[in-house]
Amino acid sequence: MRVMMILVILGLSLPAAAQTGTTGLDAAAAGRFVQLALNCVHVEYPNKIAHVLQGDADARPPRELTPAFYGCYDWHSAVHGHWLLARAVVRFPEAEFAAPARAALSQSLTADKLEVELAYLRGPGRTSFERPYGLAWLLQLAAELRHPAELAGLEGEAASRIAAWLPKLRYPIRTGEHNQTAFALGLVWDWSRSAGRKDLQTLVGQRARDFYLGDRQCPLHYEPSGEDFLSPCLAEADLMRRVLDPAEFSGWLAGFLPQIPVDGSAGWLAPAIVTDRSDPKLAHIDGLNLSRAWMLAGIAGALADDDPRRASLLASLEAHRSVALPAVTGEHYEGGHWLGTFAFYLETGGA
Repeated sequence: MRVMMILVILGLSLPAAAQTGTTGLDAAAAGRFVQLALNCVHVEYPNKIAHVLQGDADARPPRELTPAFYGCYDWHSAVHGHWLLARAVVRFPEAEFAAPARAALSQSLTADKLEVELAYLRGPGRTSFERPYGLAWLLQLAAELRHPAELAGLEGEAASRIAAWLPKLRYPIRTGEHNQTAFALGLVWDWSRSAGRKDLQTLVGQRARDFYLGDRQCPLHYEPSGEDFLSPCLAEADLMRRVLDPAEFSGWLAGFLPQIPVDGSAGWLAPAIVTDRSDPKLAHIDGLNLSRAWMLAGIAGALADDDPRRASLLASLEAHRSVALPAVTGEHYEGGHWLGTFAFYLETGGA
């Protein structure tokens, strides 16, 4: 079996800021989230597969269907669990968890296994497989690994599928779950910049403007729906702060989220309440609090330092963060198989 040179890839030199991790996150804290990924990336069951059968021959176990990304309950969680491990090794190369994380990545991301993954993705009946959420996370994994050759086929296929889909998508998908357009487009935008894919970055920017530039007064009081792990309103704003220049974004945000106060208060957007962390759908709300936190950070970071809305955005960010992070424990696999990624994305500053 041909083994990916993952240790070499993750040994590339990094900017000083990346080498030292992120403010407030040390190796011990990072290790808690890394362990959640290590606990699931090679655990096949329980498993929820989104698999279209074309015949009896397609009735096979997950490890045979998608041999690189069969763990962590579902394909997209397996993908972003590997993203977590890759980012952790890059940010904390000398930590105790770095060696087992490297080993897990090397076990999963072999050329042979990735070839099977690519063949699966290209199989009949899979045009919409993991689109857009899982494909966007796959691009993020490739970016974190510095676009290695072994992932080039999958990376290119994911990018091509997004590029073919976006011009045909007449309406944005405004849910708070996997199908949401705004969050995925933010990940794709970030990948496009790292990969030098100006064509896809331009396409994402144009479609974002088509979908969202005219939006006003987002009904934030409608949120959250009972199974959300993404905020439709905040994810849209977090995408648009990438696409618009700062002055245009500031004006657009005033019309889109006029609810943001200027008094520094946090009560305008209270953390959501989780009632049962053993329920896989109700546990989504923990993810909502985490993703809200990083989206609030992104929105605030796109505004001028003297913008009076920043203080309230940051106050709500801290309220969500303080509630969400202690809940990422792994006590229940329903949340433990994926919430570590959301926590690590928050604590390491996103893209």
